[in-house]
Amino acid sequence: MSETLEELRARPLRWLGAFDEGELLVGAVAWEETVDEVDIDRLVVDPGAHRRGVGRALVEEVMNRADGRRIVVSTGRDNAPARKLYERLGFAGLDEVEVIPGLWIANYAYDG
Repeated sequence: MSETLEELRARPLRWLGAFDEGELLVGAVAWEETVDEVDIDRLVVDPGAHRRGVGRALVEEVMNRADGRRIVVSTGRDNAPARKLYERLGFAGLDEVEVIPGLWIANYAYDG
């Protein structure tokens, strides 16, 4: 993340953290929501906690809190682990967009 703590706090994001048994933060998800849609803004997992279900549990909790609203998320086109996670959870690929030369983003949606 390149934002400062103050910049993150200024955004209208809801945050949820995942902690290990020692109460260390091992992952977090942030999202924005409206009455119609939930937009997952970021999902981060400590490298030491990769492949342990942390990311999946965080996204599933956002899905539970969405109360039937559409959920959208964007991730790097070449981020195979993230894309696999969203696809396994039932997100459908919408499109791929080159946001700046050489940087491609894959957009997904989950309509419950």
